[in-house]
Amino acid sequence: MFELIPFDRHSRGMSAFDPFRMFDEMDRHFMTGAPAVTAFRTDVIDTGDAFKLESELPGFNKEDIKIDIENDCLTISAERKADNKEEKDNYIKRERFYGSFSRSFDVSGINVDGIEAAYNDGVLTVTLPKKAAEIPASRRLEIK
Repeated sequence: MFELIPFDRHSRGMSAFDPFRMFDEMDRHFMTGAPAVTAFRTDVIDTGDAFKLESELPGFNKEDIKIDIENDCLTISAERKADNKEEKDNYIKRERFYGSFSRSFDVSGINVDGIEAAYNDGVLTVTLPKKAAEIPASRRLEIK
């Protein structure tokens, strides 16, 4: 419905606030029956020397989850593919969504070489060790 408006709000990018985006997603959900959610819930915990991300990804296999780091940006993505069976299973309603989910995080203050990830019981846990504080080198100058 909102795609018919002659002004293209989608070309402004993600950084611009778009008060109509929520209505676009609701309309898309209503018309297609697919959920409008493309991200997943994540808790961020400061453990002192590291941050811990705990992301809810129930129903995924470990092989369906990818973690990529590029330019101080960590991206967690997961894709669940639909079962394309020829047989009809007499579904009355199908609410489980198949598609891709993605979320990105800034890792500029993180030791990216020490990042570890584990996936247990539908929860992805990513441990992000903080970079050691840089202490500026001090020296005494000799007066000539």
